[in-house]
Amino acid sequence: MKAVQFTRPGGPEVLQVAEVADPIPTPEDVLIDVKATTVNRLDLFQRDGSRSVPALPFTPGLEAAGVVVTDSQGFRAGDRVQTTWASRARGGGGYASRIAVHAHDLVRIPDEVSYEEAAAVGLTASTAWMGLFDIGQLREGERVLIWACTSGVGSIAIQLAKQAGAWVLATSGSAEKTQALRDLGADLVVNYKEQSVAEAAHTVNGVHLVLELVGGTLQESIDACTFEGRVVLIGNLGGQKATVDTQAWRLKRVNVLGGGLMHTSPANEERIRQLVAKKIVKPQIAATLPVEQAAEAHRKIANHEIIGKIVLVHRN
Repeated sequence: MKAVQFTRPGGPEVLQVAEVADPIPTPEDVLIDVKATTVNRLDLFQRDGSRSVPALPFTPGLEAAGVVVTDSQGFRAGDRVQTTWASRARGGGGYASRIAVHAHDLVRIPDEVSYEEAAAVGLTASTAWMGLFDIGQLREGERVLIWACTSGVGSIAIQLAKQAGAWVLATSGSAEKTQALRDLGADLVVNYKEQSVAEAAHTVNGVHLVLELVGGTLQESIDACTFEGRVVLIGNLGGQKATVDTQAWRLKRVNVLGGGLMHTSPANEERIRQLVAKKIVKPQIAATLPVEQAAEAHRKIANHEIIGKIVLVHRN
């Protein structure tokens, strides 16, 4: 089979197509031909060496959508399936054309959802759902601040929050992307480079919940909250360290919650795919590229050129 992998850390150019041995599934595994995967920010960190990988050569790809090759564990050949745990599959991650996935890590893809849509909504929606509902306990009528809304997680989180009946404050660093976020359902969009997000939040008496994807903006997230608001730490796109005013935090009684590994349950992942099938939630696909062009996809993401996800497809 083919896989896009790297044998040493470095820039996007270290990603190379290689012929590798097919994975050998265990009795608990399901063998799938991968049709689509996506590029996540962690892929870039693993490639450049800032995050460790188990061994080299390494095949990235945190998720994969594809078709079952042989009957196994209740799945039949031809079934359309997806995993958001491709990183622990046999054969590598989603940049590989064939992987063996533990049956518990698979969910079915509705017929109305394409492989590309399934890949684009996979881990991003799982992360957004967990942050909003499993950890954040977002309720109808509450106000939520979502950082980094042009990211895959942010763009899906807007839609999930709106379908739950919440009011959404979205952030962006580009005036050109403001209308796109409004089109996704955001009630208020703030360019954080030009305006204080916390001040904008307090024009509506603060927010009840913050999805913190930047990390370095933690103080502003706390400032944006109402009394006893909640902040869910999902990512650290802006760095791993933040300085906060502990006195203001303490007096406001804001709960800051670490997200950990952001995967919701398989049952919730099934619910998300039904929302996609019914066109209630629409994955934001910025570009669809052959997996052989993974290096170009990495460059686009590093340069913040996109809204949503880049999908990589296997032509197998």
